[in-house]
Amino acid sequence: MEGSRPRRGSPAARARVRTVPIAVTPEGFWCCPSPAALHKSLKNPHHHHHAAAGNKQAPATQQPHKNPSAPPSRAPSVKTTPSVTDETPALAADELQDQAAAEAPPPAPAAGGQQEPQHKICVGFGRPETSDLTVMLYGKEGIAVRMGVHRDVLCRSSAFFAARLAAGGGHGPPPPPCVEIHDCDDAEIYVETVGLMYCDEAKHRLLKQSVPRVLRIMKVAEVLGFHGCVKSCLDYLEAVPWVGEEEDNVVSSIRHLQSKDYGVSPLLRRITSDNINSPGDTLANIMEMVLTSTDDRGRREMKALVLNLLKDSSHCTDGSSDICSETLYSSCQRCLDRLHRLFTEASEEDYSVSVTRRITLETDNLLWLVEMLVTQRICDDFVAMWSSQTELAELHSRMQAASRHTVSFITARLFVGIGRGEMLPSKNTRLQLLQVWLQALIDDYSWLQCSCRSFDRKLVEDGIGQTILTLPLEDQRSMLLSWFGRFLKLGDNCPNLQRAFEVWWRRTFVRPYVDQAEAGNVLTSDRSSS
Repeated sequence: MEGSRPRRGSPAARARVRTVPIAVTPEGFWCCPSPAALHKSLKNPHHHHHAAAGNKQAPATQQPHKNPSAPPSRAPSVKTTPSVTDETPALAADELQDQAAAEAPPPAPAAGGQQEPQHKICVGFGRPETSDLTVMLYGKEGIAVRMGVHRDVLCRSSAFFAARLAAGGGHGPPPPPCVEIHDCDDAEIYVETVGLMYCDEAKHRLLKQSVPRVLRIMKVAEVLGFHGCVKSCLDYLEAVPWVGEEEDNVVSSIRHLQSKDYGVSPLLRRITSDNINSPGDTLANIMEMVLTSTDDRGRREMKALVLNLLKDSSHCTDGSSDICSETLYSSCQRCLDRLHRLFTEASEEDYSVSVTRRITLETDNLLWLVEMLVTQRICDDFVAMWSSQTELAELHSRMQAASRHTVSFITARLFVGIGRGEMLPSKNTRLQLLQVWLQALIDDYSWLQCSCRSFDRKLVEDGIGQTILTLPLEDQRSMLLSWFGRFLKLGDNCPNLQRAFEVWWRRTFVRPYVDQAEAGNVLTSDRSSS
């Protein structure tokens, strides 16, 4: 049996154990082999050549001598992509570790009877000459890592190793000299986590690590029962910023730790609050600050920001839309009240120029609120609110076009929304909107085209026409004939509703005869068949 085992220093032994640089600091801290070193052993053709030659020299009929070891354990999956770090040269393992690695049993062969070639890497911690335990990690990528470690360090730091290495007292068997961990997806992180057991302050060793890597370390540390490392990882995560998707990854990784005594509350306070202020109150405060802002640029940028944020959260169905609806409609009512007071002021002869600017500001505020209502798909009630502003429409007719015309942008936006199907007001509301505000829109139409470059005439005209065509045929006739007379007087200063007029014409003069002809054909065919 002894003759069948390759001697240390032979090609076979060199093929089975590969020593990579490991740095040991004066305080006894190790430096983990970089991922580049781990993968380099897989891609080294010279190493593969010697491994094949060594396997041919070993007799196939004799079984190698095996040292007693602890039963193999299965490592949980830790599937992430390793990062590359720069390492410094360091100490090599001692002869006892080399011999233990050479005699360690290989993992079970793969299905089909073919065993994947193992590429073994030697890692030492602290003072390698005093190592009294070997830990073998078998990765799924064909990497086998042998770690020369110290029993007391692992037992003191890890509940997992303490349980595996517990001796049976004075009467039981001695503790095993080797612990095996099979099916390890993230051998690099396992090695690094074991190395952290040699540190007094693991938190400081994590300073230059990334958040994803610390999450991987924390997961392995939790599996190994390395509670000090888990706490250090949590302290690190509490102090560093979370960028992009890191926040979701951190939260999903620590929520299950709430039931344990790790103290994850400081981390969760970053995304949750015990404050009694409701989200509705906070949103109302934000809305009021924007609506009462006096700086044009700041107000414009914050309006765009809040609108985009509401668009992103419009898919929520957990009651947040109800809070948003109440807040938005409260803001709409306040804007309408202010606009009514300003219209009353502007209808007098001696009103100041500042009133016109304030009317423009309130109109812009209402348009912003309408866009948010459309985003939340809750704009139907605002159409009813605007349609009921008969007194405001009456004041509109008494004012100069230069002061009042911006209000017609609100009416135009509602017509566009109805034409697109973005809002679904009732038939009576649609009719009232046309009766109260269409004439005001026609009176301001030339000003709308001249004062705003972004005014889309075709889009507004299609919206008005589609709104009219949703009414009963008699209401369509009344509205379109009234428009017909105005268009003959105003020309381009009036919305062009020819397309809607054509549809109404066909419904009125063509369809009845087509329906009669079709009914006659059906009756004739029924008689002939009978």
